[in-house]
Amino acid sequence: MARILTGIQPSGALHLGNYFGAIKQIKELQNSNDLFIFIANYHALTSLKDSKALKKNTIDCAINFLSLGIDPNETTFYVQSDVKEVLELYWILSTYTPMGLLERAHSYKDKVSKGIGASHSLFSYPVLMAADILLYDAQIVPVGKDQIQHVEMTRDIAIKFNNDFGEILSIPKFKVAKDTQTVLGVDGAKMSKSYGNTIDIFSDEKELKKAIGKIVTNSTPIEDKKEWATCNIFALAKLYLDKTKQEELQKRYTKGGEGYGHFKVYLKELIWNYYENARQKREYYLNNKDEVHDILSDGAKKASKIAKNKIEIIKNAVGIYR
Repeated sequence: MARILTGIQPSGALHLGNYFGAIKQIKELQNSNDLFIFIANYHALTSLKDSKALKKNTIDCAINFLSLGIDPNETTFYVQSDVKEVLELYWILSTYTPMGLLERAHSYKDKVSKGIGASHSLFSYPVLMAADILLYDAQIVPVGKDQIQHVEMTRDIAIKFNNDFGEILSIPKFKVAKDTQTVLGVDGAKMSKSYGNTIDIFSDEKELKKAIGKIVTNSTPIEDKKEWATCNIFALAKLYLDKTKQEELQKRYTKGGEGYGHFKVYLKELIWNYYENARQKREYYLNNKDEVHDILSDGAKKASKIAKNKIEIIKNAVGIYR
């Protein structure tokens, strides 16, 4: 059984791209692996400076992931800041991280170019990510393509440390899901909060209808057949349909007699029904936040037990006297 670790930033409302790009794959991993999932609130400080928003987003993130199927009985689910050893390791690893390695980080350059302040925390982000991974001897780290370099940097740091002190740190591998879906937004570009083109998972029915109404289509007359292969509505609908249902929808497009408004109504029903159980669970957790805090505390205890043992080995190796 492989130990897998993944972190999620508490960045507010979840959209369909978040679900099919990451959450769905995480759910599939939890039943047959030793899975660690943490809410990366220290990482979020690099871009979110509103303390009230960060606290709220952290709990909302936990509620959303629990509602969408993360099982605390099958995973170690915790908040990053609840395991203090990660910052100890972050500092120790910093002393084994060459400046040149961090200066080559694509993510840092990209974020600065988009206007995020060039802070030390943003610059040293990969070292904290390395601490997240190495503290738990994670073997596999699922990432998007933009995070591959950070896992490679983690490997470089760990190898440099091990060269001095022996095989203390496990060398992780990254995993990019081959079937990860690129979800299109209402404008046909990749769904992203940065582009303002999202459809939120937990919007109410009226908001969902409004968001779907914004999906860009062409002006093909109702009586004419429609091109499903290039239609943004179909691209979203097929995420929720098996092969047979996709073929049935394709026939509706090619038959003619229905406008894009009909297909938007169909898509709205697909999405609304798909997340019905998740909405019910979310309502429960929103009304029972003490239970959410208990789940996170239990997860932190499990994570801390491993972290405390690991940090003692590492501190002894580098000469921290107690």
